[in-house]
Amino acid sequence: MADLLKRDFMHDYQDYASEFILEHSVAAVFLECGLGKTVISLTAINDLLYDSFEVQKVLVICPLRIGLNVWKQECDKWEHLNNLRCSIAIGNKEERIRALHKKAGIYIINRENVDWLINESGIPFDYDMVVIDELSSFKSYQAKRFKSLLKVRPKVKRIVGLTGTPSSNGLMDLWAEFRLLDMGERLGRFITHYRNNFFDPDKRNQQMVFSYKPKAGAEDAIYRLISDITISMKSTDYLKMPECVINEVVVTLSEKERKAYDGMKQDLVLSLKGEEIDAVNAAALSNKLCQMANGAVYGEDKRVFTIHDKKLDALEDLIESANGKPVLVAYWFSHDLERIKKRFKVREIKTSKDIKDWNNGEIEAAVIHPASAGHGLNLQAGGSTLIWFGLTWSLEFYQQTNARLWRQGQNETVVIHHIITKGTIDEDIIRALKRKEKVQSDLIAAVKAKLKEGKTYE
Repeated sequence: MADLLKRDFMHDYQDYASEFILEHSVAAVFLECGLGKTVISLTAINDLLYDSFEVQKVLVICPLRIGLNVWKQECDKWEHLNNLRCSIAIGNKEERIRALHKKAGIYIINRENVDWLINESGIPFDYDMVVIDELSSFKSYQAKRFKSLLKVRPKVKRIVGLTGTPSSNGLMDLWAEFRLLDMGERLGRFITHYRNNFFDPDKRNQQMVFSYKPKAGAEDAIYRLISDITISMKSTDYLKMPECVINEVVVTLSEKERKAYDGMKQDLVLSLKGEEIDAVNAAALSNKLCQMANGAVYGEDKRVFTIHDKKLDALEDLIESANGKPVLVAYWFSHDLERIKKRFKVREIKTSKDIKDWNNGEIEAAVIHPASAGHGLNLQAGGSTLIWFGLTWSLEFYQQTNARLWRQGQNETVVIHHIITKGTIDEDIIRALKRKEKVQSDLIAAVKAKLKEGKTYE
């Protein structure tokens, strides 16, 4: 009966991906946004729990909002998943413990509490299957969540890693992700060995190496090593996606504004209204320049100094040209949000009610922060225009935020505007995102799923 329901309601590629999980005790499933990775995973879990009886308890690790708003709702939405019981272990300590003691097949926890679950909760780790929703959030081998999960990994019989952005910052990200999945079988047990085998030092200062670049042939070699447990799919291959138009809106600083920006960039120190604002290292300088490109900068005690309103003016033009059509605005810094709120009537997308109201067409202008709402939220019903007021270096946040609107179920052409301040770090960020996207696209192409013998969907 379950198989019949799957055929009735799921796409062929979703059935294929679900079967891949069933056939591989270790599975890396790189699904581009909108392909339905949650229902695919739940279908496999349902079979493992109630058909083959291979597992008894499943732990799903995911971003906070996805844990609250997506996994359980998918069980309720699909008829063949209605018998699944989910317990959401998100909230304060007492709420989490109570949820973990409930009788269920699936236990959902946010990634920030993985270390607590394993090392502090006092509850035995007896899950025989783990699903990591957004595997890329475990790309840092120095993070507590990585070290904690690695400690209990030998207890887990089955593990699935889900993401649409496996290598958002390059191939170096893959080591930690696959170290968790296959315990080092394919890319090695130690990061130093992986680095020495596949990378050469790139940027360095004498003995200090700041970055690495892949050796000749390394990309193909890495892809071959992981291909047996990895499938990837792009939404444009399997879904009738709406057209997506990418637009750059360039604003130009005045001579005075340009002088202030260049002074910061060249001298690392900017004096505004008698106060010195220091950029003590490259990361801090980048942060300051991004702020200034957006129009304001933090000083001491988080005081905000306005540099220009060029992006606000451009945002006003874009909102006006939408003629009442809903727009979603992505911001990065808190002072961006405050300045946008001061000038426009906007509403933040933060809660389940915000999401519902947006999708019901009740919000004309909404603001969203990529880091807090980038993954998994379905916002395509509420609008088709996204405006990047402030850019991010993170390809993962960038692609995931775009995919809130450009995804299955979107009925209109999606327009993504980038407000870019000419001659500033904004231009560097756009170039960097394009470079990173090529690396990731190459990875996805190399392990692209074959749904039929001898046929690859290009």
